[in-house]
Order: sequence, then C-alpha cells, then structure tokens
Amino acid sequence: MRLDLLSELNIERAARRAAVVVTDLTSGAQRLVRESEIEHDPLAERLKQLVALGKSARIESETADYFVELHLPAIVMVIIGAVHITQTLAPMARMLNYDVTIIDPRTGFATPERFPQTTIITSWPDQAFETNRLDRRTALIALTHDPKIDDPAIEAALQAGCFYVGALGSRKTHANRLERLAQKGFDTETLARIRSPVGLAIGATTPAEISISILAQLTETLRNTAKP
Repeated sequence: MRLDLLSELNIERAARRAAVVVTDLTSGAQRLVRESEIEHDPLAERLKQLVALGKSARIESETADYFVELHLPAIVMVIIGAVHITQTLAPMARMLNYDVTIIDPRTGFATPERFPQTTIITSWPDQAFETNRLDRRTALIALTHDPKIDDPAIEAALQAGCFYVGALGSRKTHANRLERLAQKGFDTETLARIRSPVGLAIGATTPAEISISILAQLTETLRNTAKP
C-alpha cells in the first residue's frame, strides 16, 4: 500500500470511521474510500453490502477485477445497567468480539465481582459520555428501568447515530419513554429507531434467553440493515 494511502487510512482508523481499500487486480492501482464517500463510489452497492456483512472480498465484473479490503472499527456495546440480564449479556457479547462497557452509577450493582473482565463505569451516562464517545459502530442497550439513568443514555445514542438502540420495558413503559423524549425535541422517525421491548420476540423469559434475543436482534440489524 502506498504510504499516502496508509497515512490516510490510519487517520480514519483513529477516528473510528469505516474505510475501504479498493485494489484493481489488473493494474495494481489502489484507492481509499472513506465512510462518507462510499455512497458515491462506482462500486457503492457492493461496498455497502460488504460493509454490512463485515467481509473483505473479491469483486469481478465484465470490465474489471477488484479486491475490496475492509477496515472497520470494532463494534462497541454499551450496556446501561448492571442488572441480571447484563450478567449474561456481557459475556455473550464478548464471545462475538464486541467491546463491552457497562455504565451504572449504582456502585452496589456495578462491581468487578459481578462483571469480571468487563469495563465498568460508575458514573451517570451523560457524565460517562463526556469521555467515552458513542458513534455509528456502537450498540447501546438500556436495562435499568430507571428513566433518570436510561433516558440520558438513549438521548445520547440517538444523537450519535448508534446503529442499534434498545431499551428494556413494556409497551406502556416505552410509550411513556417516547413521550418524554418527544418533549426533548426528538422527532417520530428518530424515536422509531429505539428497539423496545428490546430483543426479538422469541418468547424469552430468563436473563440468558433475553440476552440471546437481544444479540439476535442486534446481529439482524448489523448484517441486514447496517449502512456504512
């Protein structure tokens, strides 16, 4: 790879932005396609498909032969609430190579003993996000059932464009949540991005089953509807 391309690629990596290196296998010519440029690239549709799948691949056409190398930031999962579901969700998410962080100001719940090998932040979400930035490669899942904790986290996730925003709660609880967030200025289209009740409807009842339903819905969102 040319040094100028490598330098530009490293800038995108540091900023946690998706980038693609397209190599013409006939001529050897290379180009860097930044996240903001994918939509306008001649290979836009195929590049978007590969980004959604998270796979580098060879693309052949009648006129050219390319190798597309993806450089995607790691997926970050931010779980709001050190609750029972979190105790199964966090290790399952790590098995999928997600970078997991738990945020909960309630220090009696958010302890290393309950969540080993997991980053724990015992601050209020709005304080935590001052130094822990959310982005489009972040999934945020709010599980506390406490609006004082969950709502600011959901607000931040919607504003940051997180690819997945889920929240625990009944339909009535969620309706009240939507009303509060609407009063904060969020429009209907933005609020529709919140998955609540969180997880696929598989009849889950135990914390482990609920965790499976959440990860299944998250994977479905990432692979089938994610855009670079």
